[in-house]
Amino acid sequence: MATSASRGKRFEERLRRAVVALGSAELQHGARWLLYCAAVGIVAGLGGLLFDYLSRAGVHFFLERLAGWSPALPAGEEPLFHFVPDTRRLWALALVPALGGLLSGALVRWLAAEAAGHGTDAAIQAYHTRAGYIRPTVPLVKILASALTLGSGGSGGREGPIAQTGAGFGSFIATRLRLSAEDRRILMAAGIGAGIGSIFRAPLAGALFASEILYSSSEFEATVMIPACIASIIAYCTFTLFHGTGTLFRTGALTFTNPLELAAYFALALVLVVYGFLYVRTFYGVHRWFERWKVPVVLKPALGGLFTGLLGVGLLAASGREESLSVLGFGYGVIQDALDAPTTLTVGAGLLAIIALGKIVTTSFSIGSGGSAGVFGPSMVIGGCVGGAVGLILHNLFPNVVQQPAAYVVVGMAGFFSGIAKTPISTLVMVSEMTGSYSLLLPSMWVCALTFAMSRRWKLYSSQVPNRVDSPAHQGRYAIDVLRGIRVAEVVRADAKVHVLHEGEGLGNILTAIASTEQTTFPVLDSGGVLVGVVSLEQIRRVINEHLPADVIIAQDLMVSDFPHVTPNTDLAAVLRLLASVDLDEIIVWDEAERHFLGLLSRKQVTRTYVERMAEMELTR
Repeated sequence: MATSASRGKRFEERLRRAVVALGSAELQHGARWLLYCAAVGIVAGLGGLLFDYLSRAGVHFFLERLAGWSPALPAGEEPLFHFVPDTRRLWALALVPALGGLLSGALVRWLAAEAAGHGTDAAIQAYHTRAGYIRPTVPLVKILASALTLGSGGSGGREGPIAQTGAGFGSFIATRLRLSAEDRRILMAAGIGAGIGSIFRAPLAGALFASEILYSSSEFEATVMIPACIASIIAYCTFTLFHGTGTLFRTGALTFTNPLELAAYFALALVLVVYGFLYVRTFYGVHRWFERWKVPVVLKPALGGLFTGLLGVGLLAASGREESLSVLGFGYGVIQDALDAPTTLTVGAGLLAIIALGKIVTTSFSIGSGGSAGVFGPSMVIGGCVGGAVGLILHNLFPNVVQQPAAYVVVGMAGFFSGIAKTPISTLVMVSEMTGSYSLLLPSMWVCALTFAMSRRWKLYSSQVPNRVDSPAHQGRYAIDVLRGIRVAEVVRADAKVHVLHEGEGLGNILTAIASTEQTTFPVLDSGGVLVGVVSLEQIRRVINEHLPADVIIAQDLMVSDFPHVTPNTDLAAVLRLLASVDLDEIIVWDEAERHFLGLLSRKQVTRTYVERMAEMELTR
């Protein structure tokens, strides 16, 4: 039976043969990346299909057959199993999330601890701190564990599992083909976009999401964009080839025609910011609580599932409304109900607001306890419910201005996740693709920008870094970028004291000069003051160790005429590279045409300039 290593070598060899057959080096480079991204997209699309099937099978087994409850679906999804439960068993509905949490926790604990929690955050961390490396076992474990969590009624979303699956395969390809760390990061991020683009049937949003989710500021990872586009397109086509096209949610003829309504959307943004703050604080508060709890790790997701089930059943008993059970599982059914304007009016603002709060708590228990699922899906439910509640209230207060409460559901979905995930552009596009409603782009842009600006102090993905400068993945690169454009002449002082030697100067005088300075490089001038060579401490040390007579050794014997140097117009980025390549602490600055010595530039001066420039940049941020 072939080992995984031999299978990997055969895969690598077939891929390389396909690339070599394509012609020139430039064409090969482009074709190679096309093949890489296409492979990532195919696997991400197939992974999305597998995860979709397993999670739906879990819903059928745990919720429909054991608990007797069939969750409502969005308009874009058909039931996988056409099964009508006969009797609802509330005791089972309270307990099956605990069973799913127990099975999921055991799977993660024994096979891949990285699959716990929300997978997108783990993928972001791998990009920044692990050179894009994800263990090959993680994606499959993530799919199985998340299907158990979500299928049994645990509150979570699909984006985390499928993002980690696509990212894991991108990392696998790069590792097998022995690509550089930078290329592995790019393929891994392309896998994130492919997974998102397929499972939500939003290929453009998937590519944007992969580039935007890595940072908590308004910054994109530009190198990821094109690979993520290719992978996301292929993944979307693979997924819809078997699943069918169409949007996830159905919306009516929602429009924006009254500019005065921007004031109402501003009020929505304020409420979304408050709910976002509660979501992030509750999620990480529960997570820390479970970490401190002295119980076996494998039992924590089961306890989180138990609390989730009890809360869902409690809300149903208190409200008497079927929609309250949307705090369990995906919860997309209540969003579809809220998007249907007549139904939205019957659901009521109070119930929608309570469902949003309940979804915050159940998601925190399901995932914060160590369960495996994503956080994007619950964010859509929370934002949509908040939007629907605010829309209904404002419609009752200002019916002539707010005429379509359902429009606030769509805008609420986009604005809520934009604020907590720091992804205003990709979320705006994603919600538009998921709902097929592009007529609300203007109010969505308005609310996304507001929530992003007002939520800068908290974030849902803890592994995000502020920008590329702060990313360990780009460490070292920005030292060069910051120094680029600063000329040597701006740093080297013309009046700085430098010890120079003359061609005929003896070793004794040279040793005396060395004792009185911290220099390690000494320029040698001829009788006309022209620079003819350089003497280093290493050369002097070699002569001393050979015990040669000091009275016969002169500077001309010690110097080398072929020495590294820079000119006044060289920028410090090039200087830093040169110092690293020749392993020197100081380098000669001279006028090459006139062979005129101008001074010495030390590594300390370059470092000091870098620190000063970074401090200036911090002040201007």
